[in-house]
Amino acid sequence: MQLVLASNNAKKLKELNALFAPLALSIVTQGSLGVGEAEEPHITFVENALAKARHAAAATGLPVIADDSGLCVDALGGHPGVHSARFAVLPDGTTWADREAQRAAQDEANNRLLLERLAGVADRRAAFVCALVALRSADDPEPLIAFGRWPGEILAERRGAGGFGYDPLMFIPTLGATAAELSAEIKNAHSHRALAAAQMLALMQRQWFN
Repeated sequence: MQLVLASNNAKKLKELNALFAPLALSIVTQGSLGVGEAEEPHITFVENALAKARHAAAATGLPVIADDSGLCVDALGGHPGVHSARFAVLPDGTTWADREAQRAAQDEANNRLLLERLAGVADRRAAFVCALVALRSADDPEPLIAFGRWPGEILAERRGAGGFGYDPLMFIPTLGATAAELSAEIKNAHSHRALAAAQMLALMQRQWFN
């Protein structure tokens, strides 16, 4: 079964392909099918995930899975939240070699802004949050919805070269490392996306593949 990922993030695609391996799905990005990105006007992860899923399903006519995830920092009132991916504003007029180069620049700017906002703040508690939504079609009246929450704390400086986004700043006390210091195998077993994927896997097995 082919499943469209309502994203063009290559690293997210790799993570989800590993997490959904038990279902033997073929997951492809919407970009590989010529689908542009959807607007994400909502203030909650689940609403944005639904919007992205419906957009991709309508454009492709295929089943879709959509992820909306981000970093919620206690001292910032839950922000950056749904704005995590574009927390910082990149300079106008800049050109990029490709999408991944732009994403890397955005990640760097986001991390820098987060450290600025938390300068001198003692409460560094935060959580990665993920909402996963799966639709059989754009008008599916029964979307599958799963959530994952991965708590930790924001460090004062980056550690680790793996992962993406805020991973180098997010320290996971239960694992004694930042998300960027974890192997793909360990991250895929413990992350917010892994927790949501485990729930989604059970939902799909029960409702789509039973």
